[in-house]
Amino acid sequence: MINNARPACAYTTADFYYDLPEESIAQTPAEPRDSSRLMVLERKSGSISHRRFSDITDYLKEGDLLVINDSRVIPARMYGIKEESGIEIETVLLKDVGSDTWECLVRPGRRCKTGTVIIFGGGLLRATVLKSTPEGNRLIKFDYDKKEGNFFSLLDRVGQMPLPPYITKKLEDKERYQTVYAREKGSAAAPTAGLHFTPALLEKIRSMGVEIVPVMLHVGLGTFRPVKVQDVTEHVMHTEFISVSEDAAEKINRAKSEGRRVICVGTTSCRTVESAADKKGHINPVQGETGIFIYPGYEFKITDALITNFHLPESTLLMLVSALADRDTMLSAYRTAVKEGYRFFSFGDAMFIS
Repeated sequence: MINNARPACAYTTADFYYDLPEESIAQTPAEPRDSSRLMVLERKSGSISHRRFSDITDYLKEGDLLVINDSRVIPARMYGIKEESGIEIETVLLKDVGSDTWECLVRPGRRCKTGTVIIFGGGLLRATVLKSTPEGNRLIKFDYDKKEGNFFSLLDRVGQMPLPPYITKKLEDKERYQTVYAREKGSAAAPTAGLHFTPALLEKIRSMGVEIVPVMLHVGLGTFRPVKVQDVTEHVMHTEFISVSEDAAEKINRAKSEGRRVICVGTTSCRTVESAADKKGHINPVQGETGIFIYPGYEFKITDALITNFHLPESTLLMLVSALADRDTMLSAYRTAVKEGYRFFSFGDAMFIS
């Protein structure tokens, strides 16, 4: 059973606003990955330290358990043409619903009625719009010549990385929008907190006696959907597919029972383990859809600490981190980050909330 419970919330959406200069938005990733800056926030005291991400080992100890999301980003953005008119159609894959059928974001939507056929890559992929969803997306069935390859191999040939709209510079290396441990294809956006890790840093962390456990959440663009309602609790989350294996569940449960810290790398890992937890804080193996929405008032069952990036104003992700620390502490830390010149969002710097 997946936990989607929602508590009451004392705040409105506007209570999660902060001023962010445009120049604070990172356009390119740090090189090397672990050279990005790291703000360490001690949530009980509110104290802040300024470090480099490679220093994260100073804040980990033997027995800690690090939860990572090993979902892999697919080149989900494609540009095709409408068969009957030649009009360009932008399509972003959001969710695999099986049998080569995907829920997609399309632009312009008015040109993509049921029955519309879109051609990608000169015919490598042929797509038919099956129907519209209540959110205004489209269910699209893809057809292709199996002799040319499978769906994902063809997607690699015709698709582009679906970078967020606030990143305007071209990404030269597709792998820089993947974590070094990305494995299972399916995400429409990267679990960006994991972008800071290098193989060498992960090996150093393991050598310290820190356990690293993968779970999976295929990130959809719904994670970044703006909150347009004043009452936070009325916001509807777009569901995303999660998976927690029996092995991962066993290891996390053992760590909790032994009083060891469970540290989630990214809000996606956090949402996954919290979705899989029952009221007693026991993790169950799961595969299914989660629409969990975490905001102040939520009681964390599994997450003891969090490694995360800096999030958009009034976003569900800012609300999540404001539930782990309190809202005032978090917004104060964000104002400090702006003042100190931290880089924000997907390719930006990191925060460790301990």
